Amino acid sequence: MTARPYDVVLYGASGFTGKQTVQYFAQHVVSSEVRWAIAGRNREKLEQVKAQVGVNVDVLVADSQDATAIDNIVSQTRVLLNTAGPFALYGNKIVDACVRFKTHYVDITGETPWVKELCDRYHDKAATDGTRIIPCCGFDSVPSDLGTYLIVRYIQRELGTSCRAVKAYYQAMGGFNGGTLASAFNLYDSTQVSQVSNPFLLDPTSDRSPEEIERNRDPQFPQYDPDIDTWVAPFFMGAINTRVVRRSSALYSQWQEPYGVDFTYQEYLKFDPPLGWLPAVGITTATALFIGAIQQPPVRNLLQPLLPQPGSGPSEKTMNEGWFRCELLGLTSDGCKVRGLIGDRGDPGNRATVKFLCESALCLASNEDKLPGGWQRGGILTPATGLGDVLAERLRHAGMTVEVGVA
Repeated sequence: MTARPYDVVLYGASGFTGKQTVQYFAQHVVSSEVRWAIAGRNREKLEQVKAQVGVNVDVLVADSQDATAIDNIVSQTRVLLNTAGPFALYGNKIVDACVRFKTHYVDITGETPWVKELCDRYHDKAATDGTRIIPCCGFDSVPSDLGTYLIVRYIQRELGTSCRAVKAYYQAMGGFNGGTLASAFNLYDSTQVSQVSNPFLLDPTSDRSPEEIERNRDPQFPQYDPDIDTWVAPFFMGAINTRVVRRSSALYSQWQEPYGVDFTYQEYLKFDPPLGWLPAVGITTATALFIGAIQQPPVRNLLQPLLPQPGSGPSEKTMNEGWFRCELLGLTSDGCKVRGLIGDRGDPGNRATVKFLCESALCLASNEDKLPGGWQRGGILTPATGLGDVLAERLRHAGMTVEVGVA
């Protein structure tokens, strides 16, 4: 693999998020240390991105449905970074090639039924070969997954006890891009949407008791949380993030590094007092109405022209002025509390997502010898199981707040 001409190839580089990955690499990567190229299906658009960003990198062309062309790109790189979604439509041949050529892979999907397919189809082969296939490396689900991992390990290493539960509380400001909405629409159009409600969808085992399944159901209503003394509501990304965190917990248990006995994870939107109950109720109602609407084709047909289209997204001003905070609360088996915080300035769905994704790829390209599990760990992994402390340190170095300590 060291003889390959590229360390990282950015696939989907002419899309809305893809262009931002090119900008990030241009600003933060020293070309003499990391050899990178951009790729996608349209050479003209890729050349335009190259000129706009002002980088001198190779341009590789392959349609995601052309297996031979995809093989040609994947075989030339150590890491493939993919932003071309919906991933259930355009990602299969790319992941298949990465597994066959033992090329590490990261993306920003939140399409958990598709990730489940990858687990069933490729986990054993990738694990045997030490190939790290790591979906969900964007805003969904790095803060949840990495934050939980850091809380759990702090409790174990610094306090000498075990973790029984972690809760995450989100606050954010930003906008949606068309690609994210296209992925959501494709999921609701698929026959797999019924799988989304399974709280252990990505779990590598199937021996969960009915009581355990019920205990981990997604929150449905706003509620007062005495642990943080304010109102919380269901987080619309919770059905993605919680599945990823539970996969991390299950994989670490298989590797004899468990999070804790009967460990649970849940997450919420947080609303500050004194009127926390009012926006909590309002956001919960609005989210339920929107999800219900996009599942009805006639209503969606009316809404869709008003929403961001694929290839478009928030303005530079909106992305620059956005922000997010993911506050985490870990509860130990002996009653102590540990708090964590992952946060940054910039729109979470774009600026933060790009930082999470690019730094994840750079972990694989530049810090492979320091990754959890050593060179032999592979499979359909999560940010916590595949990148762990290395990603946390890279994010801190990139200016993101990543903190853990006793409450």
